[in-house]
Amino acid sequence: MGTRRLLAAILSACVVVPAVAGSSASAQTRRIIVPYTPGSGPDILARLMAEQIGAQNGLSMVVENRPGGGTAIGTEVAARAEPDGNTILQVANAFVVNAALKRGNYDIAKSFEPICQLAATPMILVVQSSAPYRSAQDVIAAAKAKPGQLSFASGGPATSLHIAIEVIRRATGIDVNYVPYGGSLPAINALMGGHVQAVVADYPTIVGQLKAGTLRALATTAPQRVEALPDVPTLDETGIAKYEDGIFYGVVVPAHTPAPQIKALSDAFLAALKAPAVQPKLAQQGLFPVGACGAPFGAFLRETVARYERVIKDANIQTN
Repeated sequence: MGTRRLLAAILSACVVVPAVAGSSASAQTRRIIVPYTPGSGPDILARLMAEQIGAQNGLSMVVENRPGGGTAIGTEVAARAEPDGNTILQVANAFVVNAALKRGNYDIAKSFEPICQLAATPMILVVQSSAPYRSAQDVIAAAKAKPGQLSFASGGPATSLHIAIEVIRRATGIDVNYVPYGGSLPAINALMGGHVQAVVADYPTIVGQLKAGTLRALATTAPQRVEALPDVPTLDETGIAKYEDGIFYGVVVPAHTPAPQIKALSDAFLAALKAPAVQPKLAQQGLFPVGACGAPFGAFLRETVARYERVIKDANIQTN
């Protein structure tokens, strides 16, 4: 089953709630706010979890996409929600990047309680399969030969995907245009339309196109080669930049959510993550399960904020 068919199946099994001013979940319904576009990695995982938790526990789960503001819009909606265990926020790297940039009216430690880190996945530098670039060095050479004429894109701006592009740009001295999109999927659509020449995207968004051969992977930001992409070097192996990073996916709830509700949600998400029916779907989407819940996930979030603060300062990345 391809990415589109899997997503369609998940969509048919869980309710999708559009972003409507003043909308809220009832006490009997738990909503997962996804501050990303439909079809993105966090969205795919949220739908898998909603479907499985609903099946295992008989709970009514809805997925509510609220992209915008570099994920700050949806995140702030979740931060203001009642801390009753009925509002869950799907988070990924932008959650901590925004904190490192001091962007968004929320504080990771004060506004939220950690539930679980669910999964992790690499970031991939990709081009169209019809492009003349066979390696990361090829696209860098092309950018040097045509200063200011090539465009790189990602979901952004000031996201972990954007940070990876800035690291590449500063390490190589290339003059390329950076084009931010509302998520990886719109950036890939722009790539396929010939509007940009390269994209740094999260693996789940592009795994289907990589398998279909419509996209070519040139490098990953993983610390070692991805098992599913054995011929794709790490950024460090290319010699372009010694930089390692990846995408994490997790869930948090508003601060002051009662401990019993937090425990129940942690148990539900962990059970869904370990469900035999979910494991092959995660693998198909390029998601690698983690399952770190509670305090360890909280410590991971704090440590990641500190790491991004250093990278953002070194790369002089700013937000509008």
